[in-house]
Amino acid sequence: MKKSMYRQMVIACSFGTVLAIAPARSQVTVDVSKITCEQYLAFSVADPRDLAIWLSGYYHGKQGSLVLDLQSLKEAAEKLKTACFQRSNSKLPVTQVITSIYRSEK
Repeated sequence: MKKSMYRQMVIACSFGTVLAIAPARSQVTVDVSKITCEQYLAFSVADPRDLAIWLSGYYHGKQGSLVLDLQSLKEAAEKLKTACFQRSNSKLPVTQVITSIYRSEK
């Protein structure tokens, strides 16, 4: 009796362990320099809010700035969205558009 109970417990624990292991997630990398305004607005690569945050951090990092101004971030994200809606910018990379936005703010 003890052997069969032990065996059932081992089988149950093994089965539980297999179920508890989460499936491996694939890692996705994105070349941000290739994301166009069209893709940005269509959510086809990522959430535009997340991309705007990343772009802001990248741009400010290049400038050596460690300051996070949330109001400026929101304004820049809105400006990027507005600029991307312009038909002439639809095929341009968002990195090019955001750079022009930050240049005009100086």
